[in-house]
Amino acid sequence: MPDALDVPPPDAGPYDALLLLSFGGPEGPDDVVPFLENVTRGRGIPKERLKEVGQHYFLFGGVSPINEQNRALLDALRKDFAEHGLDLPVYWGNRNWQPYLTDTLRELTADGRRRVLVLATSAYASYSGCRQYRENLADALATLEAEGLTPPKVDKLRHYFNHPGFVEPMTEGVLRALADLPEEVRDGAHIAFTTHSIPLTAADTSGPVEDHGDGGAYVRQHLEVAGLIADAVRERTGADHPWQLVYQSRSGAPHIPWLEPDICDHLEERHAAGVPAVVMAPIGFVSDHMEVLYDLDTEATAKAAELGLPVRRSATVGADPRFAAAVRELIEERAATERGERITPCALGSLGASHDLCPVGCCPARAPRPAAAGADSPYA
Repeated sequence: MPDALDVPPPDAGPYDALLLLSFGGPEGPDDVVPFLENVTRGRGIPKERLKEVGQHYFLFGGVSPINEQNRALLDALRKDFAEHGLDLPVYWGNRNWQPYLTDTLRELTADGRRRVLVLATSAYASYSGCRQYRENLADALATLEAEGLTPPKVDKLRHYFNHPGFVEPMTEGVLRALADLPEEVRDGAHIAFTTHSIPLTAADTSGPVEDHGDGGAYVRQHLEVAGLIADAVRERTGADHPWQLVYQSRSGAPHIPWLEPDICDHLEERHAAGVPAVVMAPIGFVSDHMEVLYDLDTEATAKAAELGLPVRRSATVGADPRFAAAVRELIEERAATERGERITPCALGSLGASHDLCPVGCCPARAPRPAAAGADSPYA
């Protein structure tokens, strides 16, 4: 067996930086309305309405946990890279709050970075979870070009929903949540796997064109992850817990159909059916940000208390070291592909590894806009 010192360090070439790209969130009461104005830009929503929408932020002092959680993930990534000898600087930019994506790309350009890999804090295919990030990248790159700068070439890491480093921490979270339930209801507990509801039209057109249809890649990928976790829980506990994919955090006009059932409606239905307990597992979210804290820990938990239904909420992946290691593996995988090397992508389940390059027609927008890091990118 070769000595550990003889093993070459990971190679990220041709890439010279990683960009963590996230949604962003307010970090104080005065930030809430400006943040929501950024999120809803172009929709003409009055400021008074945004103040109403922002009440769940004000319940938490106007602070979303997402930025602090991204700082923790940055630390975990840098620690993992250093421990494994991966010489790749990590930057951070947000779509809707400081540090803004455009400012971070400007910093990357000033630092001389020419090939950048992007890690989006969204693991699944959808317009809002993938293409919109790519559109924001294109907008930022266009801004830099308008300023006379030569921006770096950006590529986006593939969807990682079925990578072991994403699935395993969530599996352990469900096991811990089940173990925390009273013993007399534990074996009969149901698992509600939750994710962000999106309009049916967005779900049906998610993923490549060949995946379009009822629920599209968005629903299919979530069902795959839920099944993987449920199977692992059964193998480790010997108990077969019934489960269902449900939705949360719906917004938008009530006449537009969105994915259902909502988590609170699901809790009512499960209680009426005599289910003794429910574990809520937010598999659609990378970290315990505001939509998890408010929609699950506040609203859904209050609904369960009203029903007298015992519930527990399992943890998201967050800054788990296994997720940081998965990101490193995804970087090595993509870099090797760019160098023309043959590799075997790491993925669990039947769907296999997602595409590296989003194809034309993947998760289309209602109004076509340029999007970077895809087959239709204007920034080759």
